[in-house]
Amino acid sequence: MRRGPLKETAFALLFAGRAISSLGDRLVPVALAFAVLDLTGSVTDLGIVLGAQSVPLVVFVLLGGVWADRLPRQWVMLASDGVRAVAQGASAALLLSGSAHVWEIAALQALYGAGEAFFVPASTAVVPQTVSSSNLQLANALLGLSGNVATVLGPALAGVIVATAGPGWGLAADAATFVASAACLSFIRVGPIVATARTSALAELRAGWRAFRSRAWLWISVLYFTLFVAFVLSPLEVLGPQVARSSLGGPGAWAAISTALGLGALLGGVLGMRWRPRHPLRAAFLAFLLAGPALFVALAAHAPLPLILAAALIDGGSGTLFNIFWFTAQQREIPAGELSRVSSWDYLGTLALQPIGLAACGPLAAAVGVSTTLYGAGGLFVILVLAVLAVPAVRNFTGDGGVA
Repeated sequence: MRRGPLKETAFALLFAGRAISSLGDRLVPVALAFAVLDLTGSVTDLGIVLGAQSVPLVVFVLLGGVWADRLPRQWVMLASDGVRAVAQGASAALLLSGSAHVWEIAALQALYGAGEAFFVPASTAVVPQTVSSSNLQLANALLGLSGNVATVLGPALAGVIVATAGPGWGLAADAATFVASAACLSFIRVGPIVATARTSALAELRAGWRAFRSRAWLWISVLYFTLFVAFVLSPLEVLGPQVARSSLGGPGAWAAISTALGLGALLGGVLGMRWRPRHPLRAAFLAFLLAGPALFVALAAHAPLPLILAAALIDGGSGTLFNIFWFTAQQREIPAGELSRVSSWDYLGTLALQPIGLAACGPLAAAVGVSTTLYGAGGLFVILVLAVLAVPAVRNFTGDGGVA
């Protein structure tokens, strides 16, 4: 660590800003879920609000990738922090004043999503600009680790805030963290990107698409996540709080489950700092297969909370391992001048069907039951992982420029 990425000033500032805003973001799932449930008691409304947040991500993320390859990436991130601070601050003000309506919260979360669409491609691609190549995987592990610490602390803090002061204060805290993040990012100084001659935005989008589709390990994995996020993760996000509310005691139980996910992610981040498997994607997907479905089964069966927490702990670790290997592979194998655009195609593909999945969860659960929906999501989880592992380009990917 004495020779690690935190000794590099630009990365240390990036790390600080990401760590602060990550803590605020981890308050939001608990605060936003119970804000909507307190307003209407409807999981369908919660799905609509979460979907409203994800739609602008799908619409604007490709444009965000283009501008992050054109402008200094820290500028793009600063602007995004400002937009998201306004969105969450206004949401908090409406809730705290007692005048909030679901459509207003949905509209402000859509604004938040638009800011996020510009932030994500820039934040993925700026990492290699702030740290030496030898420290890249460790840098990604540290960024993941900071997010995982926030995932442990954030839901627990959110549970206390929601139970004692109300969900509006959780969103207010998130707004404040974006201001602090922007302060850190404003001091980052990195060199300019060596890029090809500029053409139209549409031409640059097409160039990013060609770079994306030319790598089978990349687009096949993204296709997996398109289906996973829409039809596996979305039921967990929408129906998990409802299970906690109806069978496990309320916000405190969901905060505990979220904290267990974060603690598992923290342990996965520590492992990711040291483990360098020959086939990183194979290792990551196998970890998914061993860890993830158990959480869905436990929630669907209304298992005792300690059993659900154990499943969440294991599931959280597998997700962090994947992210470390995934972002490091992209940053090493994709040229710097097109990395934001390629990562924006990744992000678009991952979220393309999420609004549909989120909006469908409530009606589907009403039709067939919450438990049946969660059992179905867990079964689909297994099928998707087995399908992607059957593809040699993913299974045999080495992370050093090829497959073996």
